[in-house]
Amino acid sequence: MLQRIQTVWIFLAIIGAVFLFVTGQDFSLFGPVPFISVACVILVLFGFISILSYKDRKRQIQLNKISFMINALLLGLLAYWLLTLSGGIDFPEKGIEPVFPLLSIICLLIANVYIRKDERLVKSVDRLR
Repeated sequence: MLQRIQTVWIFLAIIGAVFLFVTGQDFSLFGPVPFISVACVILVLFGFISILSYKDRKRQIQLNKISFMINALLLGLLAYWLLTLSGGIDFPEKGIEPVFPLLSIICLLIANVYIRKDERLVKSVDRLR
């Protein structure tokens, strides 16, 4: 069923990846390699595959864990990038890019909680049969 609460949380994580794709275009840690863009596309694909694999909850949890790790890697890279940017009084705007992977991580964790809750419910119903 697509109308479950974890679908909403996974969709919010996808929205976070899309926002990161839009705002993270000025990220240049590895030179001309568009690392943020590629990672955001992978996150969106994994998110949609996770939403569409609602019948296989274990696969959904695994896809969310992979997305969680990619978001954690992005969060670390963006935090390092923000710390190495020149700033101060003359350039106070550093960006909000690390907020989006953090929100995606939180949404994926909440989605996994609800997926596990569904898994326990299905197992308990199977025991009653």
